[in-house]
Amino acid sequence: MVDESRDISTKEQMAVILRYVDNKGQVIERFVGVQHVTETTSSKLKESIDEFLKLHDLSYSNLRGQGYDGASNMRAKKNSDVAAFFTLTNSLVNVVGCSCKRRDALREKQQENLLKAIENDCLEKGQGLNQETSLKRAGDTRWNSHYGVLISLITMFSSVVDVLDMIVEDCYNDSAGEAKRLLKDLQSFEFVFLLFLMKSILGVTNDLSQALQKKDQEIVNAMALVKTCKEQLRCMRNDENFDLLVDKVSSFCVEHEIEVPNMDDLYVIQGKSLRKAPRKTNHHHYKVELFFEVIDFQLTELDDRFTEGNTELLICLACLSPNDSFVAFDKEKLVRLAHMYPKDFTDRDRSALQDQLDIYIHFVRSDNDFSQLRGINELAKKMVEKGLHRTFAYVYLLVQLALVLPVATASVERAFSAMNIIKGPLRNKMGDQWLSDSLVVYIEKDVFSCIGNEAIMEHFQTMKPRRGRLN
Repeated sequence: MVDESRDISTKEQMAVILRYVDNKGQVIERFVGVQHVTETTSSKLKESIDEFLKLHDLSYSNLRGQGYDGASNMRAKKNSDVAAFFTLTNSLVNVVGCSCKRRDALREKQQENLLKAIENDCLEKGQGLNQETSLKRAGDTRWNSHYGVLISLITMFSSVVDVLDMIVEDCYNDSAGEAKRLLKDLQSFEFVFLLFLMKSILGVTNDLSQALQKKDQEIVNAMALVKTCKEQLRCMRNDENFDLLVDKVSSFCVEHEIEVPNMDDLYVIQGKSLRKAPRKTNHHHYKVELFFEVIDFQLTELDDRFTEGNTELLICLACLSPNDSFVAFDKEKLVRLAHMYPKDFTDRDRSALQDQLDIYIHFVRSDNDFSQLRGINELAKKMVEKGLHRTFAYVYLLVQLALVLPVATASVERAFSAMNIIKGPLRNKMGDQWLSDSLVVYIEKDVFSCIGNEAIMEHFQTMKPRRGRLN
């Protein structure tokens, strides 16, 4: 998995994480390091990734899956993209990963004032109020944090208004003007409508967002959650749900003394005269231009992340799931999956796989040790534990291919969060190699926790002749 970060000491950094299956059948993700890139064009990123792999004696011909962030120069949308390059040069590499840096529909609908209100330092501090809680900030690498922000704002709406009122009355600088603008925006029906709309939409996608951030996320669970989210969003897109939302928003506005517009009146954009306003009603604006459009935007986002091509791949992989006594098993789809990896499965191998699948499914369904397994990860470990990875070698190869595909790039996002800690203002000038080595030690704590200080000092002592001996 590869991601590219910006504004790290005015340098462009690329982080690489390898995902593989060890000899115990366990999925392992290891942070390999970061590398400075001079440019973020597709061609330069291709060269940097290739150089990085060669530096670590790795070849992209051995890759079986790749995941990138959602930037236009990284994802496989056209032949010039990085992901498309490695797919074209190696037919075994499948692009699956879903980015953590998803766009927020609230930003797309130009509701920047909401974020200003949430991120405003005065609101967080709660000047003049004895608050038990504070507004949350939306995190770049924590998708569900946006959902928590909206809930927090709804819960503390009255307190937020009180704080802004106090700032307007007590301050005589730019803060007062900013607070006055925020107060005007917050106390509008459109703001409250979008606030509740986004809470409803992010409430649907919240479980998916949290699941994709887990290190042990499996493709089977991801596909089930994606399908569920799409179905729920489509169910939301009807007249009944719109009317319920308007009623909820209206009640909230009445409670907080916010004017509720008549839905049959003409909609007028703030700052424009009624004479020049487009001939549309409030009902049309809120239902078609906001309610339907934002829901459609979220559905498009899911479709873009999980395209028709990789969805077929994921559906085939889901047939390996051991859940409910292998109820998802489908021989034809698993053979189709083998066709997607022509260098791993020759015509002879695929023919042998068809016969092996019949024996395999009969064996695992009759063995009680496999009856309570949950997820492909547990299946791989159990097959290794019982030695079946050698007996059913072709099936186990499919299992390995399923496990190495990254569903999300949450791991590289965590690496960049760690980068901001390691390379802070006091260590702003540290070199790329030192940064990379420091990040490996910081991120891979479980590996280095078993290495004692004596071993480290001994290794350092023997690197080159030194004047004194370390104690």
